[in-house]
Amino acid sequence: MPDTPDIADRRDAVCVIGAGASGLAAIKNLREHGFEVDCYERETSVGGAWNWRHDRSPVFAGTHLVTSRPLTEFPDFPMPDAWPDFPGHRQVLSYLERYSRHFDLERDVWFGTEVVSVVPVGDGRWDVTTQSTGGGSSRVQRYAGVVVANGHNWAPLKPKIPGDFSGQLIHSATLKDPAQLRKRKVLVIGGGNTGCDIAVEAAQQASTVWHSTRRGYWYAPKYVLGRPADQVNDRMLQLGLPLRLRQWLYRRALALTTGDLTRYGLQEPDHRPYESHPVVNSQLPLHLGHGRITPVPDVTSFDGAEAVLADGRRIEPDLVITATGYRPRFEFLAPELLGTGEDGRPDLHLHAFARQHPTLAVVGLVQADFGLFPIAHWQSVAVARWLRLRRTDPERATAVQQKESTRPVASWSRRRVVPGPRHWFEVDHADYLRAVEGLLHEMEPAR
Repeated sequence: MPDTPDIADRRDAVCVIGAGASGLAAIKNLREHGFEVDCYERETSVGGAWNWRHDRSPVFAGTHLVTSRPLTEFPDFPMPDAWPDFPGHRQVLSYLERYSRHFDLERDVWFGTEVVSVVPVGDGRWDVTTQSTGGGSSRVQRYAGVVVANGHNWAPLKPKIPGDFSGQLIHSATLKDPAQLRKRKVLVIGGGNTGCDIAVEAAQQASTVWHSTRRGYWYAPKYVLGRPADQVNDRMLQLGLPLRLRQWLYRRALALTTGDLTRYGLQEPDHRPYESHPVVNSQLPLHLGHGRITPVPDVTSFDGAEAVLADGRRIEPDLVITATGYRPRFEFLAPELLGTGEDGRPDLHLHAFARQHPTLAVVGLVQADFGLFPIAHWQSVAVARWLRLRRTDPERATAVQQKESTRPVASWSRRRVVPGPRHWFEVDHADYLRAVEGLLHEMEPAR
């Protein structure tokens, strides 16, 4: 496509979409690899999902990390040693703001600017159309590459439950203040980390709490043997313990801590440990044992003021909260650019690289037994080195791409997971980072 006066050519610059944790890591690492960067952020400040001031933030007043501080921090910017093992959301936001200031990242961010479309124009280049979130005229700029870091926890996935409910029905994304739960009869639908956290919060605020789950889960405590549980798991991976042994140790740890939670009415898990994203919550068993949370099965329909359960029971909540997760959304991209199937699932190498468009990448689209920030860091390092290699040695870049295309998916994606959108992007962090390290090794300068 020829140049036109209406398109500003940014030549070798790279466009980054989003200034949350993944976008900030992408700006920093692209810049360190010699690229000019334009980052577009629809909000007025950095932080993404962790900035509770943003309309799309899923953060609740009581939100804390479920991965411990040493396994969540960026590898080149540690969190303060004086911070707790599991910092709260305000501390995480302050950490991202400090990270941005330390590396002077905001000078490359266009705040209050939304990306409307991203279109390939040949030779790996892209026309990016942006518009002020307050309206106004649009602008088109041409880039050598595009890194998508718009997050995947902002577009609520709402369950389709037959019938009409006469009470208040909200998604967890709109729950911000514990006062919304106070003295209410609350039904929480969803068994993931968010659903469990909200059920625990409701147990301390509401008059009655029901917690509805469709199936059984493994509920891990935050601490094992006096250490954060994810650090113990990471140590087992470093020692090379096989999966079956780690699963056996996991069961033994639960037997010695939380015990058999089915005695409270929770369902038996239909999968082994490490075959789904872990539910980490030490307080859930406490409130189950105190009778503050009543487990119930799936909700099959609503009938006025009542919720009808799968076992035929009827309950009368006045507030229903659906903690049923989010769907990744890339409205500015045609689905075929990410290889998106009919189910809405992108097909990306390492959950990052578009297979048919080498200059298009996504950072942060993973679910791991580990913090996201270090994974986003190494993903963005890999993206930056890949784009640099394409510029400096196209022939070698082609050879690397051909070799990477033969890498088995099982080498970096979790081998067996529970089916469903919630587990689309599951990885074991050790295997995943090993695969990214292999890619980085392939792109090292020839000696």
